[in-house]
Formats: sequence, C-alpha cells, structure tokens
Amino acid sequence: MIEICNEELMTFKNFIESHDFFYIIGHKEPDGDCVASCLGIKAILDYKNKPCQLLSAGPFKKTEIREYEKYFSSEMDFLSEEERKRTGLFITDCSEFSRLGEIEGDLKGLDTFIIDHHKTSTCPENSHSIIDSSCPAAALLIQSLYEKTCGKIPSEIAKILYFGIMTDTGFFRFLSENDANVLVQISRLLEAGANPRKTYDKITGGKPFNTRKLLGILLSRAERYLDGRLVITWETMEDTFKYGQEGRDSDLLYSSFLSVQGVEAVVFLRQESENNCTGGLRSKDKVDVSIVASKFGGGGHKNASGLGCEGRLENLIPRVVKEFARIM
Repeated sequence: MIEICNEELMTFKNFIESHDFFYIIGHKEPDGDCVASCLGIKAILDYKNKPCQLLSAGPFKKTEIREYEKYFSSEMDFLSEEERKRTGLFITDCSEFSRLGEIEGDLKGLDTFIIDHHKTSTCPENSHSIIDSSCPAAALLIQSLYEKTCGKIPSEIAKILYFGIMTDTGFFRFLSENDANVLVQISRLLEAGANPRKTYDKITGGKPFNTRKLLGILLSRAERYLDGRLVITWETMEDTFKYGQEGRDSDLLYSSFLSVQGVEAVVFLRQESENNCTGGLRSKDKVDVSIVASKFGGGGHKNASGLGCEGRLENLIPRVVKEFARIM
C-alpha cells in the first residue's frame, strides 16, 4: 500500500470534518490521473455527505477523458464571505496555483489541502498537504485515502482510479523493481471491478484519423542532438489549425523515439500562440527531465515533465538543447 502516515491521515480527516463545502480542482489541460484523482476525492466527500464542486480550466483535449468533462465547471459556485470561511479547497495532481489555469472566481484565500506526487511540487503557504514524489500516480494516493477513510472501494470508483493510475504508469511501463507494493494495491481495484483490457482500449482507442497524419509529420520532423541522445520534434500553429488538437497521442510519439538505440530523452514542443509554447519531456532511467522543465516554467517527474513559457520554437529549441547538455 502507498504509505500515508497516521498524522497525514488525521489531518486529511480533520480537514473534511472542519469544512461544510469543498471545491476540488486539478491542473489545466487535465489528463487521466488528474481527472480520476478529482473524482476520487469527490467520492470520499460524497461518502462523508459533504457537498462539493468539481472545477477545471480545461481544455479536455484527450479523447479518453472527454466523457468526464460534463462533471467539471470553470466557474465557481458563488459563496458569501461567511460561507467561504467554512469552505475547503482540494488541489490534486498539482500543487501550484499557476498550473490551475483560468477559473472564474477566487480560489486563493481558501483553506487548502494539496494531494500530489510530482517531484517539483511547491505548496502554497499555510496549506495542508500529502505529497509523495515516489508514488507513480496521484490516483494511488486517493485510493489509499479512500480505503483508510471510507473502507472498501465500490466498483465504479475502482474503475475510475484504475484508469487514472494506468495513464500515469504507462500501463506499468514506468514502474521499477521497488514498486511491488503498487501492484498489490492495484490488485484490490481489479477485485472491485476494474478491467485492464477495457481500460487499455479506452485509453488507446477512438483516436481521430487526423492524429495519425500529424504523428507522421512529427516523426519525420524530429532532429537528434547531443550525439543522438536527445530527440526534439515540434508542432506549429499551422499544424494545429490543419489537424486539430483533439485526441492527440503524444505517448505513442515519445515511446517511438525512446525505443531508438542511443536515445535517452525526447522533447515535443508546440507553438500555442504567437509568443507562447508548451512542451512535453520524457526520458529513460537517469535523465531527470524535471530539471529542464523547471527552467521553462514547468515541472513534473524525473522521467515525465511538461513546460510552458513565452517564446517561439526557433528560439526555444536551442535553449532546451543547452539545458539538456548540462545534465546529459
């Protein structure tokens, strides 16, 4: 079981009992782990008969999470000042307000509890937290909290949490020899009704045909740096306009390049607007991409991180290569 100490558990339980209403939010551009973690916290609050609202700045770009978008809002329910004093804010799969995106309403100033597993987590002042960077998915922390707070997980919640765990572990590809306890914990989700085959089909299937056309372009555009150890490819605004942004399959892009002999890290950059770029970074074993991501307004895990910064691709690429040269 993912270890949550008694002190953390009591802080979590007291946080729930000491508030009458809750907002639950994860990072902008949510993925499966983010969505599942938010829904898992809501399930705990439902069990405790505590009202709450799910928030997300979106967009819900990934095909596999589209069905959950209807449960989230980008506009906070109005509360009076007196009601806000009795309101708690749960932030999951993220710890920085800057990564929450644009929400209509004021999230700051609320009593805050953060549940996260990213190496680069930095909690706001005076917030409560459970942060475990050794945990491969935030949904695993939520599973442990549910089991310790509410008991046996019902089937529908087990399916959602399993879905979240699979997205962040890459169907166990990112686990190490030290993660045997993770598999033991996940087995309880299977016993409760989670289905590995259906979950795999849900995550990998249903992609628009245009995403495969775009994938071919990104594969052909890639360049190697640092004696072939680093691969960088990019998407222009014209690409996005032509092929859309729905159902992108960047995981397949990363795995394709990481399977190449000698490649240790992969970077996928995207020109989001005239003066802003985003990017994903993946690596093998010892290369810590979170160090590079933190230089460009991002962060994440040792082997999987994201970035977002001002600039243009032609200027950003050499800067990214320079930062990788420092650590590879």
